[in-house]
Amino acid sequence: MNQSTTRFAIAILLAVLWAGNPSAQLQGAQAQPAPQVSAPTVEPPVISSPDLVMQVTSKWTGERMQDGRPKVSDDLLKRMRNVPITMAWGILMNAGYHNNYESAIGWEITRPDQALVGRVLTAQYMPAHPDLNEAIMKQGKAEGRIGNSNSWPIDMLQKGDVYVADGFGKIVDGTLIGDNLANSIYAKSGTGVIFNAGVRDLEGIEEVQGFNVWHKGADPSYLKEVMLTAINVPIRIGRAIACPGDIVLAKKEGIVFIPPQLAEKVVLEAEAITLKDAFGHQRLREGKYTPGQIDRRWTPEIQEDFRGWLKENRDKLTVPPEAIDRVLNSTMRNW
Repeated sequence: MNQSTTRFAIAILLAVLWAGNPSAQLQGAQAQPAPQVSAPTVEPPVISSPDLVMQVTSKWTGERMQDGRPKVSDDLLKRMRNVPITMAWGILMNAGYHNNYESAIGWEITRPDQALVGRVLTAQYMPAHPDLNEAIMKQGKAEGRIGNSNSWPIDMLQKGDVYVADGFGKIVDGTLIGDNLANSIYAKSGTGVIFNAGVRDLEGIEEVQGFNVWHKGADPSYLKEVMLTAINVPIRIGRAIACPGDIVLAKKEGIVFIPPQLAEKVVLEAEAITLKDAFGHQRLREGKYTPGQIDRRWTPEIQEDFRGWLKENRDKLTVPPEAIDRVLNSTMRNW
């Protein structure tokens, strides 16, 4: 073997040994420092932005509140109180909203004979996590929020709002309000609350006249191991979804969350159905018509009888006069 061949063979051998020995490679290469990656700054979603609320309620084209929620008129809220739960549910189902009803089963209601109606302001609570809760409290302090986080949604309430909270069904150590916060809520909203959680000081809460509370149970314990995670975001209440700006209609039969753009439709159709049903029930009791005649499309004779009945009972009916006029001016072709 000549000298050049020998040098070539040695070079091949060293290359093989170099490739198979990572430590030799590290020693031969200049060590590079690992890049420093800083954690991104992420603000917890304590207060959702009006932009997010408007995305959730993008079909609403009317007036909005400062926090972005649709402002359905006070007149519609007043008239919504007379809408039966079944009618509201049926109108929403026909409009494609199949997950907006929660049964009253399993709920405790301070005033079951009083309708609870208003614009929904939502809050989401979760089991406490020290790191996330620290970040939430830090953000709340920077925003000028006062006190415990369960008071923050209350500070945002306006007249006609209903505070709706998902407290993941916790009762013991899950009491979102007592009588002090109850008085504050009612002073601000004039309505009530729906809490998938517990309450405390129930006797004191019940003394707040007009204040209607839907809750999962009362317990004397304080709120512990629970943290607020978001305000004005979509939440789950039982089997229903509640969105900020929805109109809630809660009666002893259950709860319906009505998208704001459908509030007027629900009221108008329900008023017409209410008039039709009142007429039909009276005529059935009188024996003037049979169920088969009332439950099918009405004949021209029944329609004319209905118009006369509306005019005769105009001042006795529970719906507004303009609703009666609207029905009188309709063709009733589907009745």
